[in-house]
Amino acid sequence: MKLTILGSGTSQGIPEIGCSCPVCKSSDNRDKRMRCSLYIEGSSGEQAVIDIGPDFRLQALKVEIKGLDAVFLTHAHADHIHGLDDIRPLSWNCPIPIYGNDSTIAEFMERFSYIFKDTQRGGGKPRIEPAAVNRSVQLGSLVFTPIPIKHGNLSIFGWKIIETAGSKKPVSAVYLTDCSHIDEHAYSLITEDGPPNLVIIGGLRQRPHVTHFTFEQALNAGIKTGAKQILLTHICHDYSHRGIEQYCDNYAGKLGLTTAMGPAWDGLELVLH
Repeated sequence: MKLTILGSGTSQGIPEIGCSCPVCKSSDNRDKRMRCSLYIEGSSGEQAVIDIGPDFRLQALKVEIKGLDAVFLTHAHADHIHGLDDIRPLSWNCPIPIYGNDSTIAEFMERFSYIFKDTQRGGGKPRIEPAAVNRSVQLGSLVFTPIPIKHGNLSIFGWKIIETAGSKKPVSAVYLTDCSHIDEHAYSLITEDGPPNLVIIGGLRQRPHVTHFTFEQALNAGIKTGAKQILLTHICHDYSHRGIEQYCDNYAGKLGLTTAMGPAWDGLELVLH
């Protein structure tokens, strides 16, 4: 299973419009953070994304996405779904299923109601099949399991992805962006097949936020899963990539951990096997 971080930034992206802070003006490409999205490729050719924000067209062109078997949504905020129309060329041959929880799919269909009406003329529409789910979805050798988490008062999904191809040992990754609380039931879902190989988790900044984990909270949640590697995503412009690397190194050292932890960055490729 191969994972590609399409975007690792917060809702405004980095650089932010009108901002001249050191991170927004940074020459380090790892400080250029598009809106959060993850591209998943299975070893049998499966292709899926988690979230399709307003940067999706540029993200898809950058990594040369040529097909999609499914889209998995975490929630219906603009920075996670407003690239929907850009999957049109990927849906011409076959409709693409869109998975999320009940409220996400309902809001998604309301937001993009033109797709489901006969009044639109010209320009075309994406061919999609929205589906509200509360259980695992099989996609070839990949199994996507929804993980119920909280984003402030909003109930959203994280996603756990397991690949069981052939006789190889299963590998798993967990994607938990925009997270502010994980209950014990969610932790049990994450770890029921053993500690995940990788946790990608939203860590907005060091200062507290009402609807997002801080760096420390996100790292602690990742540590609790027993993951071999923890990557922070949905990052704002308070810290540079190098600054977050230093923060994570210091935090691991303080706790005496050997767990690999650090910030994700746009374009990062991870192969789990």
